[in-house]
Amino acid sequence: MTQALLLKNVRPMGQDTVDVLIDAGVIQRMEPAIDVTHLDAVQILDGQNHLLLPGLVNAHAHLDKNLLGYPWHRNEMTGRSINDYVETERRVKRELGTSAEIQSAHQCRLSVASGITHIRSHIDVDAGMGLNNWEGALATKEAFKERLTMQLIAFPQGGMLVKPGSVELLEEAVKMGADGIGGLDPSTVDRDPVRHLDTVFAIADRHGVEVDIHLHEPGMLGAFSVELIAERTRVLGLQGRVTISHVFCLGMIDDAYLNRLIALLLENDIAIMSLGSGSSPFPPLKRLVEAGVTVCTGSDGIRDTWGPYNSADMLDRVRLLGYRSGFRQDADVEMLLQIATYGGTKVMGDNRYGLQVGKQADLLIFAGDSPTEAVMTQPVRSFVIKNGRVVAAQGELLDLT
Repeated sequence: MTQALLLKNVRPMGQDTVDVLIDAGVIQRMEPAIDVTHLDAVQILDGQNHLLLPGLVNAHAHLDKNLLGYPWHRNEMTGRSINDYVETERRVKRELGTSAEIQSAHQCRLSVASGITHIRSHIDVDAGMGLNNWEGALATKEAFKERLTMQLIAFPQGGMLVKPGSVELLEEAVKMGADGIGGLDPSTVDRDPVRHLDTVFAIADRHGVEVDIHLHEPGMLGAFSVELIAERTRVLGLQGRVTISHVFCLGMIDDAYLNRLIALLLENDIAIMSLGSGSSPFPPLKRLVEAGVTVCTGSDGIRDTWGPYNSADMLDRVRLLGYRSGFRQDADVEMLLQIATYGGTKVMGDNRYGLQVGKQADLLIFAGDSPTEAVMTQPVRSFVIKNGRVVAAQGELLDLT
């Protein structure tokens, strides 16, 4: 049984100061001056009038790709295709002799210390990689089960149909416990969008798992893939279980076509994940949220061979999304913070999450006058709480034994 925990003097989302009583991992009360003298055993933390937020959510990571713990990798790659990136990454990792279990654990430690309580990660599974990364990520998921809610997506980073044997490996990963099956640019990588999507959705349908497809395809080509994904979602009854990640095309098409696609996303309850990546166009986040589309965000790969910019800290991602969106008002930044919290857990299907009585205590405490200020200054996280237990303090993991 988790020990009762009293958080004194905290400000939920920057509002009035209250105490929060947590017992059995669940928020029991949120009100000023809670008396706990009747409880036999309770841990008391003074929040010092700091902000209280629900735990941050990284809904799009690549835990197996980072080079954390190694000397800085000097990126001198000249190719621009996904295949160029994949081949460079795998060559470097062979030379270094990396372990997916060790590397994913490095990133999970950083994530917990920065206030992340939920992660969805795509893990490479294809004929070139086999199940090595998958097995390493599964070990990390087990090791961090008391600190993180983690979903793993079997992802054909090196291609699926173009690499014979990959389909069978992806299905094997699903049988080993994948939470979802991924896909990758059905037209430009596998060059057979119908067969690619039929294969991905058939695996999801057979095993009752989620679908999360990387879609970098531009303009009308990408939009056509969105239509094909929506069609299969409807036919198989997978509404609420499909995410399309990146979806640059939503920031490249005209308003009339965008409205048609938004209607398809809503009709089929398809979620959109956006990182605001690099110089690429990206979906109009505010427009999607206001229309009622579920939107989430994540870190993508960090400290890897693909590029040097991403961070494990989701407050940093929110700041980047706000900058790229041209947002200046606090309300718009707070909307993005909702994407990095509630949007992510909706995609992950965690209805226990939330900053209210009766919800699981996955929480974050740190200094700041307002949520927007915290996004901009990214202060050290005072306390990170998972399922009612303090799992990190002052930016460092705690021993849970």
